[in-house]
Amino acid sequence: MTERLQKIISAAGVMSRRAAEEAIRAGRVSVNGTVAGLGDKADVSVDQILVDGKPLKQNERKVYIMLNKPRGYVTTMHDEKDRKNVTELVKDVGCRIYPVGRLDMYSEGLLLLTNDGAFANCVMHPSHEIGKTYFTWVKGADIGPAVEYLRGPMEIDGYITRPADVDIVEVYPDGACLSVTIHEGRNRQVRKMCQLAGLQVTKLLRVAEGALTLGQLKSGQWRYLTEAEVAGILSAQENKAYGV
Repeated sequence: MTERLQKIISAAGVMSRRAAEEAIRAGRVSVNGTVAGLGDKADVSVDQILVDGKPLKQNERKVYIMLNKPRGYVTTMHDEKDRKNVTELVKDVGCRIYPVGRLDMYSEGLLLLTNDGAFANCVMHPSHEIGKTYFTWVKGADIGPAVEYLRGPMEIDGYITRPADVDIVEVYPDGACLSVTIHEGRNRQVRKMCQLAGLQVTKLLRVAEGALTLGQLKSGQWRYLTEAEVAGILSAQENKAYGV
């Protein structure tokens, strides 16, 4: 069966689908000795696919990790500033995995990592509507009006966000802790939303993605997702695809 190259590469756990597209554009992918172009298809059962001169490893064990990302680590696979990377925290997994989505360097909490491109796409694609919940510590006055503003659509970097679910967890003399659930995953979205609402974010902790919760996992530690947790995400997206 022929499939697009970026899908094949992602499913093999080499890199995300977006990174695979970039690799194809850069001429780093070949099929049967010919440099591939974006949009090309191949059949893994008969074609030889090389990425950076190395053949794809098929049927690699699929791995699904939940990490409690500490502050100060980046989630990009290649960082030109040589900063600490989350992959340093999961070296003992035994295979190459990559982050599903991102958390900026100053944010903490639930981060998924995998070598399963289909799973990563289920979590990241906006059409799948997986909510991401953050405990957000903010400074600023007039918390009530700010919360109401955060709940509505907002224009950020030319994009209109979907309404967010926002609740007050605790109020302090100079600010509050908010629970903010968004349904997109745009760059630094919660921080930019709070800035527009006149609030300064002092700490941001992601505590849930869909039905997955951080629970008692300590900062810097990770665990494997259970089979039920993985199946729950995949089945939820299949149900949405068929309108269930």
